[in-house]
Amino acid sequence: MNPETMGVVEVREAVLSRRVTAREVAKAALGRLAAHADRLGLLTQPLTDRALEQAAEVDSRLASQSGDEARSRLPLAGVPIVVKDNLCTSFGRTTCASRMLEGYESPYSATAVARLLERGAVVLGKANLDEFAMGSSGEHSALGPTRNPWDPSRVPGGSSSGSAAAVAARCAAAALGSDTGGSIRQPAGHCGVVGLKPTYGRVSRYGLVAFASSLDQVGPLARSVEDAAAILDAISGVDPHDATSADRPHTDTLASIGTPVEGLTLGVPRQARGPGNHPQTARVFEQAVETFRGLGARVVDVDLPTIEHAIAAYYIVATAEASSNLARFDGVRYGRRAALGPDDGLDDLYSRSRSEGFGPEVRRRIMLGTHVLSSGYYQAYYATALKARRLVQRDFDRCFAAGCHAVLMPSSPGPAFRLGEKTSDPLAMYLEDVYTVGVNLAGLPGVSVPAGFARVDGVELPVGVQLIARAFDEGTLLRAARMFELANPAGRRAPP
Repeated sequence: MNPETMGVVEVREAVLSRRVTAREVAKAALGRLAAHADRLGLLTQPLTDRALEQAAEVDSRLASQSGDEARSRLPLAGVPIVVKDNLCTSFGRTTCASRMLEGYESPYSATAVARLLERGAVVLGKANLDEFAMGSSGEHSALGPTRNPWDPSRVPGGSSSGSAAAVAARCAAAALGSDTGGSIRQPAGHCGVVGLKPTYGRVSRYGLVAFASSLDQVGPLARSVEDAAAILDAISGVDPHDATSADRPHTDTLASIGTPVEGLTLGVPRQARGPGNHPQTARVFEQAVETFRGLGARVVDVDLPTIEHAIAAYYIVATAEASSNLARFDGVRYGRRAALGPDDGLDDLYSRSRSEGFGPEVRRRIMLGTHVLSSGYYQAYYATALKARRLVQRDFDRCFAAGCHAVLMPSSPGPAFRLGEKTSDPLAMYLEDVYTVGVNLAGLPGVSVPAGFARVDGVELPVGVQLIARAFDEGTLLRAARMFELANPAGRRAPP
């Protein structure tokens, strides 16, 4: 038995049946992390000692419980995970990969993290990310970029870069990420893993450092749809600490994950076959459509006319909310405080602290957001973007009302690009999210699943497709994704 090759469900079953201890699993995962974390830029901070303590506690709890009791109380017994470093933990630091928070220690853990720990998961470290979750490539971290395990000269996608790369590199069975405009699904597609963005409100945002509060959502990255379902079931549910968390019945998607969706109808938007798609991405997408047809699905053409405006609306709404949320980091209340001279005043403190603390991409988005909220521009930009957001949601609603169980689109327009290739062109970088931002604007659940490979410059790179379902229908979404996963071997391959 090799714990390094085991996913969430496999680890859980092995630990619960006492075939391996949680500590043995943790040691194996930590050893693999030590071998690859620096080379790939996976972590902002390893938590080796803490992880071994957590694993020992899981073994102790198992020893004092019966088999049925342990299975009920510890459904993630011994599962090694990494946590994106914009999720607060009461242990270690929470830095958001930014100089602004480089020494910050949270007094509490995010609800999603706390729920995983209660159920027996073991946190190996805090995963690297684009600073404050602002980025589409994993290059905008104050600690340096994350690299794609399939080709370290290429990006893993962002902003949940370290989370996706750690799962792909078999350094963790699963990871927590956050998705504001595709930050789970896009890197999942580039790294060849499963990435799930739940419905807005399905998972508590308490303890998630805010980027854009009406868009942010916490979700899992894993090696299989089954593993992602297990993590979702553990972290979902209403939370009194988060007024936006939905009071919905607890999810048990894992129990029904293997049941095919009867009479599955998939909508394929004409916009999914846009001219900006890389030829190999277009090929893999068409193969995915045919795979679903081979499974007996009814594939229908649909139209999402306003989705073409989603990227513009998103980069107004998200930056406006970022400008507001990050105003607290001013050198007085939170974050880095710059050194001042005897003649410096309050304005100097603000500007110097924020200039030293924030990287160029975060500063760019703050300035854009401040501009669209300013007097004379609010109605022209922000109010108009909110109207466009409602139209995007309406287009998806029409697809589901017409009988579609899910909508199928690429996870991104092309495979992973080279490090540094797009950093000088923000617009080209922002267009990497063209297929993902609409899901966040509409508050819907979406999942990226490995679909195939693109051969670029002699290297095979993963390509993902995403399924999108109606709000709070993660059950149907994951069942459809599981049908595809079982028929497509792409997700079973590991980086060379």
